[in-house]
Amino acid sequence: MFPGVVALDGVNISLEKGKALALLGENGAGKSTLMKILSGSYTPDEGEIYFFGDKVEIKDVVHAKDLGISIIYQELSLSPNMTVAENIFALQEPIRYGMIDDNAMNKKARKLLAELDLDISPTKVVNELSISNQQMVEIVKALSTNPKIIIMDEPTSALSSKETEKLYEIINKLKSQGTSIIYISHRMEEIFTITDYVSVLRDGKYIGTVETSKTTTDELIKMMVGREMDKVYPIKDFKFIKDEKLLELKDYNKKGYYHGINLFVRPGEILGLYGLMGSGRTEIVQGIFGMLKKDKGDMFLHGKKVNVKNAFSAIEHKIAFVTEDRKHEGLVLSASVYENVTFANIGKVLNKFKLIDHQKEVQITKEHKDNLKIKTPNVYQTVNKLSGGNQQKIVLSKWFEIEPEILILDEPTRGIDVGAKFEIYKLMIELARKGVGIILISSELPEILNVSDRLLVVNDKKIVSELDPKNTTQEEIMSYITKRGE
Repeated sequence: MFPGVVALDGVNISLEKGKALALLGENGAGKSTLMKILSGSYTPDEGEIYFFGDKVEIKDVVHAKDLGISIIYQELSLSPNMTVAENIFALQEPIRYGMIDDNAMNKKARKLLAELDLDISPTKVVNELSISNQQMVEIVKALSTNPKIIIMDEPTSALSSKETEKLYEIINKLKSQGTSIIYISHRMEEIFTITDYVSVLRDGKYIGTVETSKTTTDELIKMMVGREMDKVYPIKDFKFIKDEKLLELKDYNKKGYYHGINLFVRPGEILGLYGLMGSGRTEIVQGIFGMLKKDKGDMFLHGKKVNVKNAFSAIEHKIAFVTEDRKHEGLVLSASVYENVTFANIGKVLNKFKLIDHQKEVQITKEHKDNLKIKTPNVYQTVNKLSGGNQQKIVLSKWFEIEPEILILDEPTRGIDVGAKFEIYKLMIELARKGVGIILISSELPEILNVSDRLLVVNDKKIVSELDPKNTTQEEIMSYITKRGE
């Protein structure tokens, strides 16, 4: 299934009725592989599965659903050109006179959405929804079959804090009704909030199971990585390299997306942007990168006025952008690791005849593989065979190849385990030490407070406050982002 890799080796887990089991492990530990076996996407080479005491062989996805097993994948699996209702009831559409009954389907979808207090139209085409609303549709789709077991793989990665609270309510309601949950997340606060037990995998092997109420974050991290981790965040012992403006925006505007944006970042500085989903934080950096071209305003690099018209122009100006949606915007999933790493700077691997030097591609990729500890059997492996965290490391490698002066990171540690996060933080500090200006967007307040040198709070598509991360609190930040229309 995975050439050269034993993805799972003698794993044993059990799940009780009406309980939530957290499944923890570093990226590549085998969590997603195990879930795909339980949901019928993969077939195990050996081992047995018992469902309510009966031995079963899960043949495929349809068979898993018939048994009552439903899964919400970390990466969205919706059909973008179909409606919300069509996605929710795919392969289980209500039929009338031998044809799909659209009215009945929309009515059923509207009822399910209303039960979860979701203001989403069932007739809306999915690609017109925000990423967070698409994630909520995935959740409704999983619930539509009244499953006995629901597998949730990083379900909150694209959700706002309010939507996450709603998901907690849904999970507690399902547990009270006897539904069992397998919950995969790297966010420890979620694990301790909603789960009853935690099972840990490491390098495809089962490490152990503990009661959530009787364990600690430190114990779980040690089980995951096989060692103590003294610090979650490495120390950055400087704020910037030079007290000058490497990148500056003045009165940057894009109607409906961002307005009145004034910001700057110094060489070696990590500038944090924090705001709720839909606040405009991602749209601001898309404006910098030329994806959402400004209506008015000025951009300066090294004090010189520039016009970034599109992504190609941004790359020419040594601006790199690690997008939050790696699957659709950051990678070519069907291509190899080495092809993805060298895509953004193909000129670097051309020989004197302007042909691609394959050996150079491989050499460069192997260096990134070692530096970022990318878990892959070889650099020829297709990216879609790797875990989400290792895919994210490949996105980072791609952009490092253009040797950026400005590095924009939109949720760079989403879906990444604590050990890999630490490696990425260290890498950010190394780049900053070389004079790279970094703009960081993160939904995790502890991360934004511990990693940023300076923090801008975004609300209603504008910057509403500048704060010192070392001298503020989560409460103060939340007070700014919950104000409306001021």
